[in-house]
This record gives sequence, structure tokens and C-alpha cells, in this order.
Amino acid sequence: MAEVYLDEQVYIDILKSELVPALGCTEPIALAYAAAKARQVLGSFPDRIEIRCSGNIIKNVKGVVVPNSGGLKGVDVAAVLGVVGGNADRELEVLEEITPEHIEKAKELISQGYFTCKLQEHVANLYIVANVFHGEESASVTIVNRHTLITEIRKNGQVIYEAKLGTEQQTEAASDGWNLSVKDILHFAETVDTAKIKDVLDSQIELNSRIADEGLTGRYGSQVGRVLLDSRGYSVAVRARARAAAGADARMGGCSLPVVINSGSGNQGMTVSLPVIEYAKEWNASDETLYRALAISNLVSVHIKHHIGSLSAFCGAVSAACGTGAAITWLAHGSYEQIAWTIINTMADVGGIVCDGAKASCAAKIASAVDAAILAHNMSMAGQYFHSGEGFVQEDLEKTIRSLGYIGRVGMKETDTEILNIMLDQVPLE
Repeated sequence: MAEVYLDEQVYIDILKSELVPALGCTEPIALAYAAAKARQVLGSFPDRIEIRCSGNIIKNVKGVVVPNSGGLKGVDVAAVLGVVGGNADRELEVLEEITPEHIEKAKELISQGYFTCKLQEHVANLYIVANVFHGEESASVTIVNRHTLITEIRKNGQVIYEAKLGTEQQTEAASDGWNLSVKDILHFAETVDTAKIKDVLDSQIELNSRIADEGLTGRYGSQVGRVLLDSRGYSVAVRARARAAAGADARMGGCSLPVVINSGSGNQGMTVSLPVIEYAKEWNASDETLYRALAISNLVSVHIKHHIGSLSAFCGAVSAACGTGAAITWLAHGSYEQIAWTIINTMADVGGIVCDGAKASCAAKIASAVDAAILAHNMSMAGQYFHSGEGFVQEDLEKTIRSLGYIGRVGMKETDTEILNIMLDQVPLE
């Protein structure tokens, strides 16, 4: 019986919707975007702003430098900068036009009690409501599940916009109809006319390579990428880890350069692309071959992350590294079975890395996840893989992906809560 594959346009649309430029860590940017949009709806400069958001937003904003902020961190900085100088029309590049005057104004307003934040419980993991007020006037913008997915806009209490996909279940499951599988992804990547995906992948190659260069030459974060090269040498395996880590060094350190994201995350976008680019260079792959490899890496990552869900206690570098490992094995002319083993080996190795917010150590986690993917690739090419019944590994790849997704989406819910409690100093550790 002949294989039945999804229409290639489904995959092209996924790539175009997932692989978009973003300035800085996407959680503070989402806060800034909501605040800037609320000010735009209000039509005047607010007297005050109130943010209500999920714990995962707080977790992923608390320790990361807000881009173009002069090194400042925090929910208050992201939201107030969005009000003061954000351009909502630029969405994930909302803070691109911030000036030193905007930064000083934001600091002044924050010191005057201009901003308040409330933790919103029992909502989607990615949940933001930005409320702004001017005299008797008010406006609010709600974002749920995706960093730019505005689900509701209110003006003076009246709903003036409401998205059709208004619930967590609907928005999180919007891609269920895709019925993605790794085998189908490989068929698409191997048969698509690369001219149809060239532009979006060229942008990923250019922007993510640029920020990796910046991370290696600048003094950002803990300089994980630079340390790797200085201590481990310049083999392709080290370069692959170092460049992905260096991009995260710069991004978590407040670098103003944009990156092309994957699954709503710039760190994941760099993890799925930069190591693949290094291996393609090392093996003298053609541009067309690189495009096909990046299609595999990006789509495998999206596929796995869909089962985990947006923002959880499960580190997204792992799902992204699975995509990278799959692409590297494909570049090495591995079979479907070897690609499947690479993904399974990666998940079985580093599937337990927790997400404790966006910050400098994300670069180290990316380096570890990519290292696991490279080991997984080497194992699979040698015919070695972890078997069904060993931990959460199931009898085939797709069941193992769903198994891992269940752990990240359901099993780690309580872990996520306790990580947040520790970060908010609500757990006695004495």
C-alpha cells in the first residue's frame, strides 16, 4: 500500500508561521507587546499599568535582560518599556525603537509605583493581560498560548476584539489536524522544491549566525560558547555546541540583535539551526542540502514541542536538540531508522532537564542538549539505541515522542509550580 503524505503546503505554512524574527527573549517581549498594544488601544499615555500573568511568564522574565533596556531585568521593565517606547505594530520586535530617553523614563515611572503585577493562577502556561488606565479611560489586551496571539481586546470594559480560538484547548490543539510524523517530515524535506522555503530559512541562517558571532566576540552572560571553544578546541562537534550556546549567551545577556525563533523560542530557534549549519559546512553540503536539513531540524522540533506544550518545566532545548540530531544524521546519509534512533537516544539521555526560567545558564543547557544529540547521532550510526521498556522509551518513535510529551505537559506540572515557588522565595530552604 502506497504511503499517504500531508500536502507539502502544510509544512511550508508551519515553517513560515513558526520561523519568525524576534528581538530578545520572547517572554519579556510578549509582555512588552501586550503593554504597547494596550497603550495603542487606549489612545493616550497611561497613568498606570497593571499586568496579570501566569507563573511561567514570571519565571521566564525574572532573570533575563530585557533587550534594548540598558541591562535591566524584570516584568516591570519589559511592560513599562512597552508602554513608553514600544511599537506594537512590530510585534516580536516591539522594543526595536527604544532609546536611552525611553529607558530613563521607564526607570522613573517604575520608581514612582507606576506598575503593578499580579500572579494569575489556573490559566494557560503562557497567559498575559495588560491593563492600562488614563483617568476614566482604560484598555486591556489578553495574550494566550502564543507570544503574539491576542485573544481579547477591551476598551473601557467593552470587548472590541475577540479571537475565534479563544480557549487554551483550542489554541494549543490548533495543529492537531496536521497529524505530523517524523517519517512524513522527512518525505517533505527530501521532495519539496527548496525555492519554496528558501527565504524563511535564509533569514534563520543569517540572523542566527549573526547573533552567534556576537556571542563569541562580546562579553555576554557566562560566555559558555567562548569557554567551550577555548577549553575543548575547534572540532565540528565543539563548534556546533559553542555557536548555539554563544547565541544564547548574547540573547540572554540583552543583545539587541534579532533571532529567528522556533516553537515561540529564540533559544530553540538557535538550537535547531546553528549546529546544523556547522555540520553542513564541515561536510561541504550544498545550499540545497542545508535547506533540507534545516527543514528537518525545525519541523521535528515543532512536532515534539507540540506534544509538550508551550512553557512548562521541560527545557525546550531538548526538543530542539532532537531536531538538530535528526538533521545531522540525515546529513550523514542515515536511514529513517537511524534518524529515529538519534531522536530516541537524545530524549532518553537529557529528557529530564528542567526549565527554571530564561537566564544565562540557558546557554549551558543548550550546549548539554546539543552534546547529547551529537552522542545520539554517533550511537545511531553505530547501530546503538535505547530500547522499548527502558524508562519512557516506547516500541516506536512516535509513541516515544508522545510519552515524552506527556511527561513534560502533565507529569512536570507540579515541578513547574515548585520551581516558581522557589524563584519567588516562597519555599523555606533553611
